[in-house]
Amino acid sequence: MIQAVMVISTQAKPRLLKFYNFQPPEKHQDLVRSVFQCMHVLSARPDGVSNFVKVDSIFGPGTKMVYKHLATLYFVFVFDSSENELAMLDLIQVFVETLDRCFKNVCELDIVFNFNKLHSILDEMILGGQVIETSSEQIMKSVEEIARLEKQSSTTSLIPKSISERFSR
Repeated sequence: MIQAVMVISTQAKPRLLKFYNFQPPEKHQDLVRSVFQCMHVLSARPDGVSNFVKVDSIFGPGTKMVYKHLATLYFVFVFDSSENELAMLDLIQVFVETLDRCFKNVCELDIVFNFNKLHSILDEMILGGQVIETSSEQIMKSVEEIARLEKQSSTTSLIPKSISERFSR
């Protein structure tokens, strides 16, 4: 099971925090700080070294973390032993590819100013800590459909015409 998905800037600013098991909100900042410190140490490692880390001390026994550093962001997935490490690394790649398709070469500002879309994409991929979709194309279709429905609902009146006519008399 996936326990958490985080996107953290290189300045340690959390840009996305999604926990799939309960974590008290007051503990979120401590978890982000611990993960960032771990990644900061790991980012100095030479190329070719794996991006997989045991994080038992942060999230509890049997948990691992996989991360990918792209531009000014760290994409981090925390998961337990029921998940495959390489599959998690691939899932980060699908997440980033989908963001690139959505924002045409995603950057940190896209994530900051399109927070809802970021969550929609993640929700199409992972539900309750379980991976439900790994196809970037399918995820994009779903996100585009959600955007279309949101646009449609904002342009149509929520009050039926018969009710609005009664009040105009």
